[in-house]
Amino acid sequence: MSSWALSLFQRELRLAVRVGGGALVGVLFFLAVVTVIPFGVGPDLNLLARIGPAILWIGALLATLLGLDRLFQADRDDGSLDLILMAGRPLELVVLIKCLAHWMATGLPLVAAAPVLAIFLNLDPTAIGAVTLTLAAGTPALTLIGAIGASLTVTLRRGGLLLAVLVVPLTIPVLIFGVSAADAAVNDPVPFMTPFLILCALSLISLVVGPFASAAALRFSSD
Repeated sequence: MSSWALSLFQRELRLAVRVGGGALVGVLFFLAVVTVIPFGVGPDLNLLARIGPAILWIGALLATLLGLDRLFQADRDDGSLDLILMAGRPLELVVLIKCLAHWMATGLPLVAAAPVLAIFLNLDPTAIGAVTLTLAAGTPALTLIGAIGASLTVTLRRGGLLLAVLVVPLTIPVLIFGVSAADAAVNDPVPFMTPFLILCALSLISLVVGPFASAAALRFSSD
């Protein structure tokens, strides 16, 4: 990684941790979602164990959306986004670096917290390992897809709600195959590797498409 890319990554990581939407806020929101849902479902431990992977995935999705609106908005507010656009660096690579720093500050803590929160949902060790593995493979896709929505709403004040409306439908395939892979590891309706490999493929597609789509939206917003 070149010096400017490394410097940009370090800057973005510091900002992502410092500004709202960092690791602590995301994990606390994740904890709130996971602990509130059982109150609505009831004290049926078998039911909680059956729907636990879906609860964890929905919680991770909502926690990921929490700080995405500031992925480019903060740079636009302080003028650094214009400097980035005029710097002549590959904008797709800049977007990818920002997404990587954002995922390390928000997505990776969710993956680390998932095994602890899974205990609250009465998941067995196999299910805990499967959910954690699927979250590690799928949360980068959530961040990269969210970057597209963040770049489309960067010119809008209070665009967080619109961002969620744009992003949530695009994340449904990731959610479906993430939960399917976790369920397959426990209930064995299909082999675990089939939905898990599709989930990995979705992350790779997001890795290719996300930065290009987001960079195009940022260029359009600057015109």
